[in-house]
Amino acid sequence: MPRILSPWTSDSAGGRGGPEILRFGKEILLAEANALRLVADRLDDRFEFAVEMVLGTIQMGTGRVLTSGVGKSADVARKITGTLNSTGTRSTFLDPVQALHGDLGLVHPHDIAMLFSHSGETEEIVRLLSPLSDLCSAILAITGNGGSTLAVRSELALVYGPLDEVCPLGLAPSASTTAMLALGDAVAFSVSRARGFGPEDFARYHPAGSLGKKLARVEQMMRQGPDCRIAPETSTIREVMVQGKAKGRRTGAVILTDSSGVLCGIFTDSDFARLIARQGEEWLDRPVHEAMTKTPLVAKAGSRVGEAMQLMSDRKISELPVVDANHRPLGILDITDLIDIAGAAAKSRAA
Repeated sequence: MPRILSPWTSDSAGGRGGPEILRFGKEILLAEANALRLVADRLDDRFEFAVEMVLGTIQMGTGRVLTSGVGKSADVARKITGTLNSTGTRSTFLDPVQALHGDLGLVHPHDIAMLFSHSGETEEIVRLLSPLSDLCSAILAITGNGGSTLAVRSELALVYGPLDEVCPLGLAPSASTTAMLALGDAVAFSVSRARGFGPEDFARYHPAGSLGKKLARVEQMMRQGPDCRIAPETSTIREVMVQGKAKGRRTGAVILTDSSGVLCGIFTDSDFARLIARQGEEWLDRPVHEAMTKTPLVAKAGSRVGEAMQLMSDRKISELPVVDANHRPLGILDITDLIDIAGAAAKSRAA
């Protein structure tokens, strides 16, 4: 790979850019962090009104938050729409150019418009103000300029104030877009908290992701029916192991129940291998309750997959029965079904 000459490197072998590049990178991060501290210090009771405004819109039932912006502000607006939707507040991004050419038809009278513009004078955003005032319930501005057209003509403006962009040229949006993003997140999460949005709700909106699966109920991930091996404790070990050849995905354990159908033990493939190694085949026709693990660990119906995974990891077990309130087995969690979730979580921690 060819060496890249930069303002930090000399053209001699080796160069001296590494430490200087690292120092500059840290300066950028600290400058953006300081900008956010400044914005936090400037926050006043208008933030409370903004949250109440959004809550009022959502409580109407048909209202949404319409976000909009131009350029980098549009990127921020789209991200805030995603944050709102994932935390239970319906939101749609409104492209300002398309809106002025017909897309305003999607605006509902109960909607609230959240408009992003650092200067508050972006032409496309300013042109949206009049039609949006007629079509939606309110306009919430997020801007750096409290005297701008956007701030003055909105029902409410969250003004983060003047900020020095951390770009070396002082031109590229950086501190300003960070401030917009953080303020949008603050509004979204405050609304979510006020509505009592919890882990169960988050899982409902994230069913495909590893985080959503960890927050899911164990009933959604357990094996059941033909994929779950259940036998009476009076069965012989031979009968229990032959049952493992039945139709369905084989689990590495058999759930054992007493005469009333209550879980009383578990017998795993590993238990079987150890038993044969120690006792020999003569044990095959002994009752399985003589070799089973009594009162095994279980997951209660309604508990979360993440909690069950943590228990399995802590106790180094590969199967975990799922029981109802009366301790009757409903299914079983098998580690082979949870590996992808655990792997994604590990990668996330490593990143």
